[in-house]
Amino acid sequence: MNPSKTKNILDEGLPELTLRDIVAPLFRHKRLVICVFVGTLAASALVAWGWAAHYYVASMQVVVDQSRTDPAITPGENAAVQNRPVTADQIASEVALLQGQDMLRSVVGECGLAENRHWSFSNLFLPQDPQKRKAVEAEQAAMGLAKSLKVDAEKTSDVIDVKYGRIGDPQTPACVLQNLSKAYLDKHLELRRPAGSTEFFAEQTDKYSDQLKKDESQLADFGQTEGVAAPDILRTNMAQQVANSEGALYQARQAIAADQHRVDNIEGQLGKLSPRTLTQQSTNAASGLMESLQSTLLEDMNKRTELLTKFQPSYPLVQEVDKEIAETQAAIAKAKDMKYVNETTDRNSTYDFLQDDLAKTKADLASQQATAAALVTSISSMKAQMVDLDAKAVKQNALLRQTKADEANYLLYLDKREQERSSDALDKMRIADVAIAVPPVVPTLPAHSPSLVMLVGLGCAIVLSIGSGAMAEYLDPSFRTPAEVGEILGMPVLASVPRNAA
Repeated sequence: MNPSKTKNILDEGLPELTLRDIVAPLFRHKRLVICVFVGTLAASALVAWGWAAHYYVASMQVVVDQSRTDPAITPGENAAVQNRPVTADQIASEVALLQGQDMLRSVVGECGLAENRHWSFSNLFLPQDPQKRKAVEAEQAAMGLAKSLKVDAEKTSDVIDVKYGRIGDPQTPACVLQNLSKAYLDKHLELRRPAGSTEFFAEQTDKYSDQLKKDESQLADFGQTEGVAAPDILRTNMAQQVANSEGALYQARQAIAADQHRVDNIEGQLGKLSPRTLTQQSTNAASGLMESLQSTLLEDMNKRTELLTKFQPSYPLVQEVDKEIAETQAAIAKAKDMKYVNETTDRNSTYDFLQDDLAKTKADLASQQATAAALVTSISSMKAQMVDLDAKAVKQNALLRQTKADEANYLLYLDKREQERSSDALDKMRIADVAIAVPPVVPTLPAHSPSLVMLVGLGCAIVLSIGSGAMAEYLDPSFRTPAEVGEILGMPVLASVPRNAA
């Protein structure tokens, strides 16, 4: 058989579905439908006018920005400042900071949330001690506030939305967020900048200022106590003088060696020269000598004649006169053969020049020797003074280094102190790297409109009532029409009695 023809036959056998058939289940279960409708509508009214009309939500927006970046505390005089973009980790940190338990406890105390808590069954188990009971209530209020507080970070932005809703006075949510924003800014500044840094830098500045004054006083007294003002300069000058003196000493020793050699040379030349030199020479006969000898001979002969008149030739005086006569005669004979040479001499100029040069050279030698000895003494004294100046220069350089180090530290901490003062001034004005872009205000309207809640409740009542009727119809196992009996049981229905007739 053709399937399409079979389908048409089956379709012709089924009754046609009408609107009455659709709404019939609702009428059959009208009590259930009405109860569900009225109950849902009543619950909607209760929610709308009991909760939505008195539920107020306050909100604020926090902007995380890097517009203010204080210099980091570093040993350097000038700390580098770099502005970096806000990261997701920083946003997450700010979200976690907004939900800090310490801030929530302070907000609970400021806004009196612990006193305004609704009674619950857990209150029966609270401690009887008033202080402990108050602490537990404050802790429970803080935990409830943490659950009710909604902190969400906007995607692709640096804005954090904070919302808090509560049934009752609209002033309470605004109070919570206002105190939370204040505590958040205080906490953020406290974490961002170490506490007591201003006092620390002020103390260090005063300390190094006093130390710098002490160092400058010691440096000023150094010249008086040590008797020298600039040992480095004096040491440099004295080193130059020592070098010059050593050069002069070398020259003096060279001059001494040259003069000593010159003295030896001159003395050797003087040993070969005569002090006087022959200037004129003449040769003459010995006529004068002959005359003298002949005169002496004549006198001796006259004397012999006189003695012979008195004495014999053998007498000693006569013999002595004879001997003198013989010697005179021999001298006369010898004088006849001799010539007389007349020589004239004068001082030797070369000898005298060498004598003068020798004296001058010896004087120069003595002077150079004295100069060399004096230079040796002077060099030794100057070297000792240089050693003393080295020690004084080391001491002065240590004072200078200490003064410069204390001055650098003083300037560093002075700059840091001024930076901290500026930061403190900015903190007092609440200028930080986070800001409350939209401050919380007291809400004038409830978070949810009661009319809208009623309208939604009406729609839910209609849907739930129709659904409950359909569900009750689906779960009802009874037969309602003869057609259902014949269709389900597969047997013909001979008669049917209406329910109302029965």
